[in-house]
Amino acid sequence: MTHIAELFPRPASDGQQSRIYEYLGAHPCEVDGTPGTWFAVWAPNAREVHVLCDRSQWQGGLRLNSSDSGIWYGFVPHIGRGAPYKYGILAASGEWLVKADPVGFAYEPPPHSASLVWDFSAFEWHDAEWMRRRRERDPLMRPFAIYEVHAASWKRPHDGREYHNYRELAHLLVEYLRETQFTHVELLPISEHPFGGSWGYQCTGYFAPTHRYGTPDDFQYFVDHLHCNGFGVILDWVPAHF
Repeated sequence: MTHIAELFPRPASDGQQSRIYEYLGAHPCEVDGTPGTWFAVWAPNAREVHVLCDRSQWQGGLRLNSSDSGIWYGFVPHIGRGAPYKYGILAASGEWLVKADPVGFAYEPPPHSASLVWDFSAFEWHDAEWMRRRRERDPLMRPFAIYEVHAASWKRPHDGREYHNYRELAHLLVEYLRETQFTHVELLPISEHPFGGSWGYQCTGYFAPTHRYGTPDDFQYFVDHLHCNGFGVILDWVPAHF
């Protein structure tokens, strides 16, 4: 029998977790032969937390288990990759709130606002050699040149679409970086944001690449393709704009 703690060990509650996304959020998994998703969210002042699904019109849902660290957690069977979900939270004031997941890995396009369950293990990386070289080099001892890019406006498709997707951008940028001899590309914020006019600086989801240019798998391809061609990727991360 698989115990859920074997899949997602309880994190320390000392504020030192630099990889908390491995525990929090929505993680597809299988428990005792039953497929589903492990949910965990930090809501220390909540009286109850439920996982809500669109199939129930965001009503009801499964109540999560509480803990002394403020994390609410639980396994929901038969919900998997691509499924929209939200959290129903009974606040200390007695008010019921419906919220997206602050550690969601994908989101619905506006005007919808649900988080999406996602499984990153399906993507096959090919950048092991790049990662090996990066570990062996001292970045302070090597010159590098960074090309900053706003993915939405750097180049426009000619087929009527508003944006190039992550995969198209990967190939276009590799060609350009080779020509101009930059070593790294820095993307203006690609964390999920509802208002495109903010250029990504009004973030709502730090752990999700924006839907505008494709799926999280497509973004993985973007990073992988640049690494495999010898270019580093830097993300403009803007917590002050949350």
